[in-house]
Amino acid sequence: MTSYDFVMPSIPEAGTNATVPAVAERDAAIPGGHDRAEEGMRAPTLASTWQAAAGCPVSDELLDWPPDVFAFANLILGRSEAFRFALSATEWPPRRYPGWAELVAEAAVGWGAWTEHHRGTPPDLVLDVWGVVRERAESTLEDLAECRDRRLCDSLLTLHAVADEACAGLGVALDTFDAAACVYRARGRERLARTGSIARVDPRQLRVLPKVRTPPSGRPAFSRYACIQGPGIEAHWNKVPTRHRGTDLQSEFATLLLLPWPLRVRASDFRPIEEPVHRPAKEPFGFFEFAPQEGLDFDLLDRVLIAAREEAGSVDVVCLPESAVDERELDDLEALLHQHGVAVVQAGVRQHSRQPERFPRNWIHIGVDPAFEKGGAPPGDERPQWFHIRQDKHHRWSLDESQVYQYHLGGVLHPRIRWWEAMDVPRRAIQFVQVAELTLTALVCEDLAQNGHIAELMRSVGPTVVLTGLLDGPQLNSRWAARYASVLADDPGSAVLTLTSYGMVQRSRPHQRDVSPVVALWKDPSRGVREIPLEAGAHAVLLTVCADRATRRSADGRWPVENGTACFDAAVHQISAAGVASRSSHPPSRTHAGRVLESDELTVLTGWAEAVAEALDHGPDRIAAVLADAHSDAPWRAAMGLGQPAARLSEAIDSLRRFVLANATSDERPNYDAILAAASRDSQDEEQLDATVRRVLLSMLEERKTRRPAQTAHVA
Repeated sequence: MTSYDFVMPSIPEAGTNATVPAVAERDAAIPGGHDRAEEGMRAPTLASTWQAAAGCPVSDELLDWPPDVFAFANLILGRSEAFRFALSATEWPPRRYPGWAELVAEAAVGWGAWTEHHRGTPPDLVLDVWGVVRERAESTLEDLAECRDRRLCDSLLTLHAVADEACAGLGVALDTFDAAACVYRARGRERLARTGSIARVDPRQLRVLPKVRTPPSGRPAFSRYACIQGPGIEAHWNKVPTRHRGTDLQSEFATLLLLPWPLRVRASDFRPIEEPVHRPAKEPFGFFEFAPQEGLDFDLLDRVLIAAREEAGSVDVVCLPESAVDERELDDLEALLHQHGVAVVQAGVRQHSRQPERFPRNWIHIGVDPAFEKGGAPPGDERPQWFHIRQDKHHRWSLDESQVYQYHLGGVLHPRIRWWEAMDVPRRAIQFVQVAELTLTALVCEDLAQNGHIAELMRSVGPTVVLTGLLDGPQLNSRWAARYASVLADDPGSAVLTLTSYGMVQRSRPHQRDVSPVVALWKDPSRGVREIPLEAGAHAVLLTVCADRATRRSADGRWPVENGTACFDAAVHQISAAGVASRSSHPPSRTHAGRVLESDELTVLTGWAEAVAEALDHGPDRIAAVLADAHSDAPWRAAMGLGQPAARLSEAIDSLRRFVLANATSDERPNYDAILAAASRDSQDEEQLDATVRRVLLSMLEERKTRRPAQTAHVA
């Protein structure tokens, strides 16, 4: 067995600019297959493959951080296609490890706990299989692909399983039954929020992301908590602590108000830009913009919200399709939604002004009310500044001749010219937003249909819900959006919602076909597909969705576990605007309370609040360790290549520490129920930062108590 060096990592945060192979993980197969050595060159080995992809050597330092080992094992097993031996081998799991599944689970817990203090050695199973891999690091991928060394193959598969299990909880909330490794998990969540990866490898070369779902279809999955992604697309992980008050199953639902606006679209809303049509030898083309003449109708929206709240009691999320809102309307939109207790808005935004020599952008705006409470009453008259997350559109819309005819736009756009959307094409990046137990992704139009890196990333991570804003025709089960929604519903098991404009639906009149009122489509793996029309006289649709437990499976012999989350539709109701508006349907612009944290800082704070809740639930004696590691001066950040948190985040973390210690019981041991009760109490004298911290902690405490089985008692 190789010796183990107790050295903190030296993997650089910034790598070279050299081009490296794409390593997008797809469990059993990674696109591109294994490397083929050119004639006269040495065949790729385990060590050379890892060096080329990650920019660092295979060394014992990888053991200091389990996600690094996961990246290594997943890359090698994927490139060599050796995952298949967990399915086809006659002796799997290996006989040398009786009770293999139990050993893997125990080793993962011990490994995570060991990373917190580095006292002693990692678990014996980890050292054993790692020793075999290190000793044979110069073996070729071809040897591994043919399983010429059975011991190496078994060791890599076992190492991968343990590392995957050790990644549990680094990004997505899980049920845990002890406080072991809660500090390690909090460190991983902070690293994910700040770098876009839970591994220490330069994310520009290779990143490790949480896996949310494994396929319910039965397709073999070899990882259930993590996945790897190569260069070419950025990923950002956001966590917002928004949920319903309470700790029972009634808190695990959301009401979505679907606004398929504009309700009317004129041909003149499509405008050729002031630039001559390009006339190459073939296929002339020009550029157009979608610029509706009428802005957002705030009076109508106010009355729709009143009617929706009368129906359901509260509206949690408001969704508008692609390009429904002018960017100049966002501030007033959020102000009105705040008055109605709406927690989240997802709206397609069109940019009005454009810089010289540059087209405007098209994106999905995600706004989060800092009250963090679905259906909650506004905390006061002062208007808060919402948290903002932006998901850019990556592909221009192209209107060809058939679409010009379909939407009856020939009066403004010549049918024999290909019209491209006048839109700036940004670098590709995907925003994952974890809201309570759900992990959401917003896509714009063609991003749902593109079968490239974005699709691979969606299937690898497996978000709970994919919300897609469109400027399209009816969302029928027979059309393109439904086909791509079905792909994601089958693998990885995401629920998919597509939403388009009613005005565009009415303009979509293909030859010899009737107009359809279907403005949205919902598809999930448990209840199938639902076409959602906007009925005559209605202005919006209220969709209620519920969360349920989902099973994570792995094809390598680990036991299935029910600690995932699925989402399904529970009710659909047509909403017609109320006859009377509220006092102020279009609030005037005014100075609002400043935002105390940015979205990435909120994510870090929420991760540490989650660690506090976990420690309170299962090991109050670990609270001191959690609070010490959260502190801005904690040495682990420098060792991991992270700088100190910004000043306002540091203040928020200090506020979290003060709140927990101030509400400890008389024997100075924090008690879960005592902290929960204190976090539930609002105070008019609270500073804005302290109120934000308290609400974040309350959300994490209630979320954990909701997920915990009823018979499990708190540790006092």
